[in-house]
Parts: sequence; C-alpha cells; structure tokens
Amino acid sequence: MAKSVWEYPNELEIVQTREFKAPIGLVFDALTKPEHVRNWFAPFKDQVTVCEIDLRVGGEYHIVFVTPDGKECSFRGTYSEVEPPNRSAQSWTFEGWDNVWADEVTVLTERDGVTTIVNTLTFRDQPGRDHMSKTDGQDDSWDKLEAYLQSLQPAAA
Repeated sequence: MAKSVWEYPNELEIVQTREFKAPIGLVFDALTKPEHVRNWFAPFKDQVTVCEIDLRVGGEYHIVFVTPDGKECSFRGTYSEVEPPNRSAQSWTFEGWDNVWADEVTVLTERDGVTTIVNTLTFRDQPGRDHMSKTDGQDDSWDKLEAYLQSLQPAAA
C-alpha cells in the first residue's frame, strides 16, 4: 500500500499527498459521494453515523463518526469550488476543537491509472494548525479508502 507524504511548508499549512491505483473519476466520487464516504472516512474501528454532502458551490457537508467508546467526531464545511473530477475547495472545521478553522483544497490528477491526491489544509492561525499534531487517523482513513477503491474495481486479468 502506498503511504501518504506529509509536508509542512509553513506554520499554517499541511499538505498531504497520496497515490491510489484507481481512475480519477472513481476517486473523486469516493471522496465526494455519501454512499462512498461512509465506507472509508472513519479511522480505526470508528463508525460513520452521519454523512451529508451537498456537492455544489455554497453546499455544505457534515460527517460524524463515533469511536468505540462513544465519542463523536464531527466535521463540517462549505464548498467554495467544485470541479469534478479534478478539484474541490471547502472550509474545514472539526467540532471537537474550539475555533479551529481551515481552508481545504483537494487536487486530483491521473497518470497511467494512478490518481494522485494533493490535499492542502491552510489554517487561519498557528494554534489551530498545532491541533493537527497526529496523522495516524488520517492515514488509517486513506488506507481504508485505498482498500475500498480496490473493492470497486474489477480484478486485473
């Protein structure tokens, strides 16, 4: 499995890059359609309980997952750009962190059946960015996305 590359270009940004062996249209759909997102978004043994996505400029998303011990993790945002299958931009908040807000830009490119996702979070301040000190949950979700994408494609002959 490919692993994510994490970069911290400045005090406010986090850039994550990951490759998936899947066509760009399928990857974009898996990132933006509730029937797909609920299958991979929650890390570890957590379970998605709410997955609402209104994929249009001005549309909102709300995704909630629950940990095995009952803790809810809620993410929200509003889309400012939607350019299937190459790009989306949206606001990003995790409701468990007070006053943490970021702009998130997701760019997809495909080459030879491999889609690369570059996901950039730009936080409004350093304390907000400092909350993102661990990446294991995001990496686990991307691992789940990779397995999910493979399950949607026919096996190679």
